[in-house]
Amino acid sequence: MNIPEHSQLGKTSAYVDQYDASLLFPIPRAGKRLELGIAGMPPFLGADLWTAFELSWLNLRGKPQVALAHFTVPCETPNIVESKSFKLYLNSFNNTRFADAAEVQARLRADISEAAWRGAPQPSIVGVKLLLPELFDREPVHELDGLSLDRLDVECTRYTPAPDLLSAAFDEQPVSEVLTSNLLKSNCLVTGQPDWGSVRISYSGPQIEQAGLLQYLVSFRNHNEFHEQCVERIFMDLWTRCKPAKLSVYARYTRRGGLDINPFRTSHPQGLPGNIRMARQ
Repeated sequence: MNIPEHSQLGKTSAYVDQYDASLLFPIPRAGKRLELGIAGMPPFLGADLWTAFELSWLNLRGKPQVALAHFTVPCETPNIVESKSFKLYLNSFNNTRFADAAEVQARLRADISEAAWRGAPQPSIVGVKLLLPELFDREPVHELDGLSLDRLDVECTRYTPAPDLLSAAFDEQPVSEVLTSNLLKSNCLVTGQPDWGSVRISYSGPQIEQAGLLQYLVSFRNHNEFHEQCVERIFMDLWTRCKPAKLSVYARYTRRGGLDINPFRTSHPQGLPGNIRMARQ
């Protein structure tokens, strides 16, 4: 079984510029989910939305081609793909010739699907969309919609996850709210390097005390965990302590190595949020 410490994170790596699917390093989701009390089917749906800004290959005449790529990895996949291995894999396209963008897209879909679904009894596929340069100007920049928690003047003293900061008004009428913050920060599980993010929390149910929620989000500041795991931790802490009837948690992290990862988890079926880049991304 692959574990994060066996990946290329924090290690000197040779940059392979000829196509090599074996560079992808899947890591099982199950271990971290067990820490959250999830032993079977998770109480959420969703996906991890990746954007690759550094994708290039050669056409059959050796001329470089470039594109942006959007990847949709369902949260039902048994594995995440470790981000440095993803970067190394994408770099392996750099000096490889492909007939056209459709061939590149098909190769990406097959390889990433295999890694993410490896070990599943009924493997499926991940979504892959390529945006060629003529479409770059259509890529919008937009901030998360909702009421900003960052407006609150709160004292913050805890910098590792503190779910006891969360509370809700169980004796009052339920509400529906969309709350946002740009103050999410965590660290890479292996290297300890900072990961900067923004988060959007949409819920219906007992009103969540906003000052405590902001302090809770800030408490991730010195916490070492992958993006996907942080979002699932936030979801589970809110789900168990505040008991909303419906809950969605969406985080957009700034890119590293030409990749951004934007996990979305929801308690109920709904469409995925648009993979719209924020100003910090």
